[in-house]
Amino acid sequence: MIILFMEKEILGGLVVIKVGDITEEEVDAIVNAANSSLMGGGGVDGAIHRKGGPSILEECKKVRQTLYPNGLPTGKAVATNAGNLKAKYVIHTVGPVWYGGGSNEEELLKDAYKNSLELAEKLGCQTIAFPSISTGAYGYPKEKAAKVVYDLLKDYSKNPKLKQIRLVFFSQSDFETFMKVVGNE
Repeated sequence: MIILFMEKEILGGLVVIKVGDITEEEVDAIVNAANSSLMGGGGVDGAIHRKGGPSILEECKKVRQTLYPNGLPTGKAVATNAGNLKAKYVIHTVGPVWYGGGSNEEELLKDAYKNSLELAEKLGCQTIAFPSISTGAYGYPKEKAAKVVYDLLKDYSKNPKLKQIRLVFFSQSDFETFMKVVGNE
C-alpha cells in the first residue's frame, strides 16, 4: 500500500489538515477521542494511553474520582498531562455514538470540538491537534462529521484565540473525505 503525505492549510492557515499519527504531533494539546470511562480503550484512545504512559491514566482516575464519578458526559472535555507524548496536555472528550441523526448527535459532536478548543484556550495553549472524533467505532458518518467540524472551525476562525488547529486523520481516505466536504476552501 502506498501512502502519500497529505497536508493542506485552510481558513487562512489557522487549520492544518493532514494524514498522520496524532501521538507524534508536536502541539500544546492533543485531543483524545475518549470513551466516558476515561480508562483507555481502542483506536486513538488506546494509542494515546499506550504512548503517553501511565501518568495519563492516573490523572484520568483522579478526574473520575473528583469531577465525573459516573464518567465523562458526551461533549464535555477535561485535560490531563500528556505523559511521554510531545504535547503538554491531553484533552479528553467523548463524541456521540451515531444513532441515525435523531439523537442530538450533531450538537454533541460540535460540543466535543468546541469544549476542547475552549479548554485549550483556558490552559494557555496556542496549538492543538484533533483526531476525527466519533467516526470510528462510534459510527458517525465521516461526511456528516466533516461538515459539522468544518462549519464549527469556520465560525471559530472569525475570532480565533489559538494559533493553529490540526486535524490529523489516520488514513488518506479519511483525509480525502474531509477535503471533499471542504471543497476549494
